[in-house]
Amino acid sequence: MYKLFFIAIISSLLFTSCMKGQKVDLIIHNAVIYTMNEQFTTYEAMAIKDGKIVELGPERQILNKYSAEEFVDAGGRNIYPGLTDAHVHLMLAAKQRMGVDLTACKSFSQLLMDIEIYEQRTKKSIIVGHGWNEMAWRDNTMPTNEKINELFPTIPVCLFRNDGHTALVNNAMLKLAGITADTKIDGGEVQIIDGKITGIITDAVMDLVKEKLPKSTNEELKEKVVEIQNELFAYGITNVHDAGLEANEVTLFKELIDADRFKLNLYGMLLATDENIAFAKKNGVFSHKNLSIRSFKVFADGALGSHGALLKENYSDHAHSKGHATVSPEKLKEMVQLCIDLGYQLNTHAIGDGAVKMVLDAYAGVRDVNADHRWRMEHAQIVDAEDLPLFAQYGIFPSIQPSHAVSDYLFAQKRLGTDRLKNAYAYQSLLNTTGLVAIGTDFPVESVNPFKTIYAACARKNEREEPLGGFQIEQALTLEECLKGMTVWAALASFQEDRLGVLEEGMDATFAIFERKIVVGEFFQQNYALHTYINGKLVYSAE
Repeated sequence: MYKLFFIAIISSLLFTSCMKGQKVDLIIHNAVIYTMNEQFTTYEAMAIKDGKIVELGPERQILNKYSAEEFVDAGGRNIYPGLTDAHVHLMLAAKQRMGVDLTACKSFSQLLMDIEIYEQRTKKSIIVGHGWNEMAWRDNTMPTNEKINELFPTIPVCLFRNDGHTALVNNAMLKLAGITADTKIDGGEVQIIDGKITGIITDAVMDLVKEKLPKSTNEELKEKVVEIQNELFAYGITNVHDAGLEANEVTLFKELIDADRFKLNLYGMLLATDENIAFAKKNGVFSHKNLSIRSFKVFADGALGSHGALLKENYSDHAHSKGHATVSPEKLKEMVQLCIDLGYQLNTHAIGDGAVKMVLDAYAGVRDVNADHRWRMEHAQIVDAEDLPLFAQYGIFPSIQPSHAVSDYLFAQKRLGTDRLKNAYAYQSLLNTTGLVAIGTDFPVESVNPFKTIYAACARKNEREEPLGGFQIEQALTLEECLKGMTVWAALASFQEDRLGVLEEGMDATFAIFERKIVVGEFFQQNYALHTYINGKLVYSAE
């Protein structure tokens, strides 16, 4: 009798325990949860249901108040909102992985050897490579195509520089694309030295070559995109802003999403093509599950490394050139009006101070039409001090990539001279002026590794601890500022602040549990996500 009574008591207690509290799907506990709210509040535990955060609080409170199907002990680790990379090119990265990778080349000789090996292995009829950077070579002069012509007299070769704004092509490719010394295209250049084409082409001229390059199949691209997505999840990245989508790429992403293969939150910027403009006019602000589109991307100039950035005054090391604009002021103003009419955001690539001023002039007055326009300037690398206040006056979001500063320091002073350099990569000045910055990488131009980005922003050094003392260290961001730029400010810069960027009640349960505490110390510290969640679902586990 006593035994039966004891069993009944235990059963009753178990039943009461199961019924105790509100039922949720997931409880994360034993954690340091950084909400990234204005107070930078931290909590120990959170309850999640239907992909949303129900409550955050002390561990005992959450465990006593809720029952769950799954409990995750974070082991005292840091949890942050899923990181955002506010400027990437996913399709470019996917395409690069189907050619010869030249990012590790330390000399022009190594580049030649790599493309020879690639041709022997693949027997491609056209050779395409990506990622070379002459500033990483001992002889950091811009290469020419004589040696490539000798190695490949009949096979067309196109090798894109890491910035994506310059290519080295051989004579066979020039012939295939119909490019001669007389080719003139606004917004691009065919480099000619001593009356001879060197093989270096920039920006708009590259379009003639791109038309002749082999096209990857959709299935090949999809496989690479999924591969890249998994790498992003391993870093705790759950959201990207893709800075320039073609119409067929939008379709490809939708197909991947519908097949449940693409879970990353994607904020897409449409390139200003006729097809994309027709899409925007038909669909307006567009959302398809985890894909959001409400912006256009326009290029105002090229890149500093290849003398393509538009400066107000001539380059210090190129006395007869200011670079070039890749869009006319008239066309830019057309896009301004189109975005006003459609309720779209306009995000314009501007690197040189001349391009920055042209874009600011085009943006003037938009705030009077729509105070919440949130238009962006991508890069904003060189900003004349007299133009800096216009960012706040016009309500422009700077979208910056700190890794560029610690990559470009090798040649930035040579291109700009000492005086102009003071106004370059001035991220703290931009933040002080505007109150926020969106932070990205420009992947695959730079590494997508967010911890290299954090170190570049806060220590102004690369992972090799270069340069000593940091590049223009007075422009460094604090760790808190940098993390805001990769979470809450990035969400604001993409109209996603109602669900992303902050861990609070009612927000998406999109977060990462990191293996190590995120810090900026004397030396670079690599980190990874242990677990990455999107809408309360585990999308990556290092275990």
